[in-house]
Amino acid sequence: MDTLSAVRFTTTVAAHSAAEGASFRVTPAVPPRDAALLGLGAVEAVAAMQSGDFTAERYATTLLEQVDRWSVLNAFRMLDRDAVLQAARAADVQRSQGGVLGRLHGLPIPVKDSVNTRMLPTSNGTRSLTDFRPSADASVIGLLGEEGAIVMGKTNLHELSFGWTSNNETFGAVRNPYDIARSPGGSSGGSAAAVSARMAPLAVAEDTWGSIRLPASFCGLAGFRPSRGRYPDDGIMTLSRNFDQVGPLARSVEDLVLFDQIAARDARPIAPRLANEIRIALPAALWADLDPEVERVARRALARLREAGVSVVEIAASMNDVMRAPSVVGTIVAYELRSSVVDFLRRHETGVSFDDLYATLASNTKNLMDSMILPPCAPSREAYEAALFERGKIASIITSRMRAYRVHALAFPVATVRAPLIGEETEVTIDGGRMIDSFDALGRNVALGSCVGMASVVLPAGLATDGMPIGIEFAGLPGGDRGVLALGLALERILGAARESGTEAYRDSRTMQP
Repeated sequence: MDTLSAVRFTTTVAAHSAAEGASFRVTPAVPPRDAALLGLGAVEAVAAMQSGDFTAERYATTLLEQVDRWSVLNAFRMLDRDAVLQAARAADVQRSQGGVLGRLHGLPIPVKDSVNTRMLPTSNGTRSLTDFRPSADASVIGLLGEEGAIVMGKTNLHELSFGWTSNNETFGAVRNPYDIARSPGGSSGGSAAAVSARMAPLAVAEDTWGSIRLPASFCGLAGFRPSRGRYPDDGIMTLSRNFDQVGPLARSVEDLVLFDQIAARDARPIAPRLANEIRIALPAALWADLDPEVERVARRALARLREAGVSVVEIAASMNDVMRAPSVVGTIVAYELRSSVVDFLRRHETGVSFDDLYATLASNTKNLMDSMILPPCAPSREAYEAALFERGKIASIITSRMRAYRVHALAFPVATVRAPLIGEETEVTIDGGRMIDSFDALGRNVALGSCVGMASVVLPAGLATDGMPIGIEFAGLPGGDRGVLALGLALERILGAARESGTEAYRDSRTMQP
């Protein structure tokens, strides 16, 4: 970012602030001293630190300066700079003494604040747990740490991970790096904003019903929701024992693969598929009623895939079973949420009861919980068991039809809309003023992957005319994680160049992008 861009950025942010009546203070942007380091992916940064091209301390310092530069995004809820730098210096000492270096040597990684960390509190985005300090790291954090990763800080999120906007009324809304008036998606909005704004190349997120995939789409990132159970989930406040799954957000599929190799304890390399051997299917039901810009950008991306040799088949009414997924997922989450939260509070000795937690919930979370989770609105046991049965039927149908069509993945826009404005919680604006229900806009398409337990990779499809990113989800069968990542590596090679070119042009015009 040059000096002129810094001035433009500051002016634009100030204009948004004044228009919204926001109270946050915007400081002048300072051009980074080590700008080249900010563009490195996780694989590249680790390799450079291992070979001594630059120190872990220098890299951590550069990322921390970027955090300060983009403080307006409110991506982090808590960050201990001294601890990060101390860990980076220790990594440098280990290298200088000829120690064994891990696959994440010296890499600072932001962690969603629903994932337990021993050195930092885990609030789950809610007031009653602000000072809760777990006695141990979540298992996935332990695996990353064994390979040399540094917990960079805890990222802001939608309260209790129970929402799609990351509009946290207690700790402040997370803002989208592409337009600070808009949501980065949720619930893992802080992790996505941090990676998109180049505060780090790789972050830990978590997905129940789109909480990795929506932020990836809205922030122009690659995201991976693995098959249910592929990564350990202990030490995480889950909303549903049937759906929750920790996973990564990154700027490249190569970095998603690195995370997967470590979190899945499977170091085997993953090679990209050949484009002319890839076959994907488009469920018509998930391409209906899209914001015109979402459809235009997504269809253009599909055309590029076809031109590169990818087989794309459209499936019509035979896949309408997918439309039952949102109600099935909603019923199961609504039934399991309270018991899942109570179990976390008790098992991790938080000293907080569910009633204590509920009493301090922010209004948007409390309203949603009242309307879905608590009596008299809570689903009955009979409705829950019927939803579990229906879930099995949908999974069986999707599996059999994907095999019948011989496709590696289903492909569809992650959301029916672009990133909503901050404050749009129950309805989202499209088509210059038309309002649609948030559950349809944000929850409809991502429900299928959760319902079936699919391995899903999200890739950026391109930018809308207003400069906002749009992503496509490529969902493979449960257990097919390595194949989906191989597919992602191949498709990213096709879609990446145009996306990068378009994003750079947009950055030049708006100067708000990372």
